[in-house]
Amino acid sequence: MRRAVAVVTALVLFGEAVGIVLVNAALATVAGNQNMSLAGMDPGAMAAGTWAMGGVFGVLLVLCGLIALLAGARDRSPGRFGRIVLIGCAVAHGVLGAVTVGLVGWGAFAFLTLVLALLVLTLQAYGPRARAEDGPSERPAPAAV
Repeated sequence: MRRAVAVVTALVLFGEAVGIVLVNAALATVAGNQNMSLAGMDPGAMAAGTWAMGGVFGVLLVLCGLIALLAGARDRSPGRFGRIVLIGCAVAHGVLGAVTVGLVGWGAFAFLTLVLALLVLTLQAYGPRARAEDGPSERPAPAAV
């Protein structure tokens, strides 16, 4: 079950990365084609910033997806760095979900909450108990009293 959750989480994150890049590409095209400035900022700079933001967010989501996919493929808990990245991704989805309700609507909130739930389920499935089950323990068993 936990392998399937990790793989589904990875696939959803890969799809979200593609969606984020496409949305930012559309926004960059609109910003580049306008003839107005926002607080004196050049439209070309806004377009370049939007392209960069889309690329960075896409790469980060692909990184999170790769960590989840590797956890599912190996059926082992991600390391410390991988857990930190997945926790950061979950926190970002929680905050964005809360902000999205007012700005975009309930559909986007539901999607972000679904991704948050998948991330938390993946982290819980490969939690500390899962790590102890991965192999023999380094600590000796407690002595009987």
